[in-house]
Amino acid sequence: MNKPLKWLEWAKQIQAVAQTGLAYSRDVYDLERFEQLRALSVEIMREYTNVETELLTALFAGEDGYATPKVDVRGVIFQENQILLVREKAEGEWSLPGGWADIGLSPSEIAVKEVREESGFVVTPTRLLAVLDNLKHNPPGPYHVYKIFIACEITGGEAAEGVETSGVQFFAEDDLPALSQIRNTDEQIRLMFELKRHPEKAPVWD
Repeated sequence: MNKPLKWLEWAKQIQAVAQTGLAYSRDVYDLERFEQLRALSVEIMREYTNVETELLTALFAGEDGYATPKVDVRGVIFQENQILLVREKAEGEWSLPGGWADIGLSPSEIAVKEVREESGFVVTPTRLLAVLDNLKHNPPGPYHVYKIFIACEITGGEAAEGVETSGVQFFAEDDLPALSQIRNTDEQIRLMFELKRHPEKAPVWD
């Protein structure tokens, strides 16, 4: 389990309080205070990350409405005891195909969409494997994320790179490549192998 960075957790909590307050408060003075809190959260992130204030405001503090965790959906596909991974163009490391959930699509529909876009394969979802909280498993990041892992079976298509991927390959458990840890950790990939070996086990969740 990863030990959270206190400054990052504080910044995210301040941002969440500010965002929710701005969504529901009607008092002009309270709104001003919540704007100050949001600006403070951006200032904390700016101090420790060296990311420009404008970009932080857009990515980290640019949402409105009640603050909730983001949802990341990953498709888990096995073939002859090897797991399907795609190489991310952004950093050249590997991950399960997947990404942020889109409005209007269910988790299983997201899994199908992301696998097709990132690997070229057409799949059918078969089983929910895990719902994990990134605060408990992944390296520290700017967002609080729930990660949903869905088992899928290939029904068509062929291996093909996507807009965000530069490689598509199956890997054995004892021969995993460098993983994009913010997307999926070694521990999470090995959990997928464990659930593959023991399909009778219930889905894992935090």
